[in-house]
Amino acid sequence: MSKLRLIIIVLALQAVIFAGIGSYLFYTSYRESILQKDKQHFLTNAMMVKRNLSSFLSQYIKPVRTLSRLEELKKALSRKNPRAVYEANSILDTFQSSLDVDVCYLMDDAGKTIASSNRRDPDSFVGQNFSFRPYFQKAINHQPFTYLALGTTSHKRGAYYSHPVYAPDGSGPVGVAVIKASIEFIESELFNASEQIFVVTDPNGVIFITNKNDWLYRTTRKLNPEIREDLKNSKQFGKGPWTWTGLTFQDQGAVGKQGREYFSLRQDIELFPGWKLIFLQDKKKITSQLHPPLFSASGFFILVFGCLIAVSVLLLYHRASLELKKRTLIEKELRKNEEKYRSIYHNTPAMLHSIDADYKLISVSDYWLEATGYQREEVIGRNLTDFFTPESKELAESTILPSFFKVGKNKDIPYQLVKKDGGIMDISLSCIGILDDHDRIARTLAISVDVTERNLAQKELKEAKEALSRYSKDLERIVRERTREITGILTYTPAIIYIKNEKGEYQLINPRFEKIFNISNAQIQGKSDLDRLPRRVALQLHQNDLQVLKNQEERQFTEWIEQDDGLHTYLSVKFPLYDDHGFIRGICGISTDITELQRTQDKLRKLSKDIISSQEKERAAISRELHDELGQMLTALRMDSVWLENRLRTSHPEAAERAAVMGKHIDKTIDDVRNMSFQLRPGILDDLGLIEALESLVRYFEKRSDMSFVFEHDTCLELEGTKTTALYRIVQEGLTNAVRHSEASRVEIRLFTENGGLCLELTDNGRGFSADAGQSSGFGISGMQERAGLIGGDLRIASNSESGTSIFCTIPLTKTTRTHEQ
Repeated sequence: MSKLRLIIIVLALQAVIFAGIGSYLFYTSYRESILQKDKQHFLTNAMMVKRNLSSFLSQYIKPVRTLSRLEELKKALSRKNPRAVYEANSILDTFQSSLDVDVCYLMDDAGKTIASSNRRDPDSFVGQNFSFRPYFQKAINHQPFTYLALGTTSHKRGAYYSHPVYAPDGSGPVGVAVIKASIEFIESELFNASEQIFVVTDPNGVIFITNKNDWLYRTTRKLNPEIREDLKNSKQFGKGPWTWTGLTFQDQGAVGKQGREYFSLRQDIELFPGWKLIFLQDKKKITSQLHPPLFSASGFFILVFGCLIAVSVLLLYHRASLELKKRTLIEKELRKNEEKYRSIYHNTPAMLHSIDADYKLISVSDYWLEATGYQREEVIGRNLTDFFTPESKELAESTILPSFFKVGKNKDIPYQLVKKDGGIMDISLSCIGILDDHDRIARTLAISVDVTERNLAQKELKEAKEALSRYSKDLERIVRERTREITGILTYTPAIIYIKNEKGEYQLINPRFEKIFNISNAQIQGKSDLDRLPRRVALQLHQNDLQVLKNQEERQFTEWIEQDDGLHTYLSVKFPLYDDHGFIRGICGISTDITELQRTQDKLRKLSKDIISSQEKERAAISRELHDELGQMLTALRMDSVWLENRLRTSHPEAAERAAVMGKHIDKTIDDVRNMSFQLRPGILDDLGLIEALESLVRYFEKRSDMSFVFEHDTCLELEGTKTTALYRIVQEGLTNAVRHSEASRVEIRLFTENGGLCLELTDNGRGFSADAGQSSGFGISGMQERAGLIGGDLRIASNSESGTSIFCTIPLTKTTRTHEQ
């Protein structure tokens, strides 16, 4: 009995021991399975978060590039007037609302914010300078940049996307366009829903994004004073103090400040060199989901009830049931997370797909289908390379895919994909391998980016560069030809040519200038007129330059320069030179020597004056002959005809009648002779002067026309004979034209002095004429202008159909001319 009892006890003890060993082995295996699955879930979740984080951080690169190319921003930077800034603000508002970002703003080349979508907000930073920010420094130097930082004004974290804004002529950046996106989406949508700890750190280990709020702006390692000072000066993460979290990283793990252990995974973030995405999983939370091993939890009961096998089995069964329930809950959570990430997989705006080891598609994202035009059932199970062009298919199957399944990753592989409609899509493919339990690649996770537009733009850019190169060569050739032509003109022209800046300092002179003033281009460079030229000439040139700069228009001047052979007269044309912004940057002068021309004109003027003087003398002689000789003879004939008429009236009436008719003809002839004498040279002009002669001339035209004539004068003048004759002939010609051509009812003549000169004004209310018609119709305009010029005067004519014709003549009064008021 005791042996049996002993045997039973031994068997019971063996059963208990074997049951304990079995329970322990079962629990250990089950625990290892749970840990392995949780680790795989941890890795999958980490990679999914990394992809979504990279997608979020790169999604505004294209929009900011598009924003920087808009003409409204370029105008705001180049003009900087309120209208241009208003249009730029409207564009920034549109982008901010459409992209649902924090703010869009524009900075000039000095880093000053000139336009922003938050200009009306309390935290507006319009007018503030952010030239210290790296995203500005990079972009203004032709490098688009993405930057994570804390706003210095808003104190909100964000991702800054910057791109240079180039000048309209493409010469270089004139400012920077910036889009700031909030990073709260990352923490709220990607991190908070997970039990894992996600941390994004900068190269120094400063935590900038995390779902563990008390770690924000702390560090994953201890910082030395130099790094802390650099962080403080950069203002990237506020003012500090950036305390250490106590984390110490080991192989595939980390230990916290209180000794808490974590599974860890550190990944680089694309576009942000040195930045890390760190994933932490608390080991204690994983093991807490499992009960302690069977022998530790039930050892006391096994020792007490070791012989009760059934109870032990029930306890084991109960334990297994609890573990199964836990596993069911874990699997449910895993399915929930799987559904969540499947939703992210299909809703992410990127072409995602997975293939197995046979290159067959096992999943594609909704965006992949939308981009290619296929239905899901048309692609799942087919070879990925079936959708490639023949060239891409051969490259993928012969080189890329075999290499990938060896190394486990590929990046930026160029392919051409054939869409359902036959269109060709250029894509850039990057992928990673997902391992099975045997560490072999079971499937891939790949992202394809449509680079068709980018490749097309690069092709167009290449063609544009080639065209620009050809155009540049042609332009250089034309510039060389024009330079040779201009150099030849400047070298061989007899004119003086020079260019000055707005300060009056010489920038260029031609050889003629050097010869006239006996000075070289190098000697006068950067010097003013007063520095190098004779004072009298310098003052004259300087004053004329000031008039051009003041009026901002081309002007002509007569200038005098003393040369070896005497004083020369130059006709100078001066005009302002403008820069690209429409501001005057200098002045150019072209001076032509008209000394010989003036001398010739003076000779011609003197000759013309002598001819007219001779004509007047001949007219006066003929007028006297007509008046004195022919007039007296006709008067004698008239007296004889009267005597003959009286003698024959009684004896021969018919003869008396003929004598009377003859007397009338003689009277008419006498009148004609008087008119001819008056037209040739009125004696009153020589005897009584200009005023009386003009009054006589007016009465003469009143008798012979239906017009009303008014002659006004406020001064009696004693002029020399040449001026008196010229003014008389001008009035005579003007009245003759008015009677013959104007169809006017009233003619006014005014003679008065003004500003040291004698003014003659003759106006009518007729139908007028054009200046060209007047010259071509022989109205005597050129004769009047010539007479005015011979006496040093100026004659102008204004005429139109509404107000008639006006003749204005002004002559200078010499000191010998005497005037007195009537």
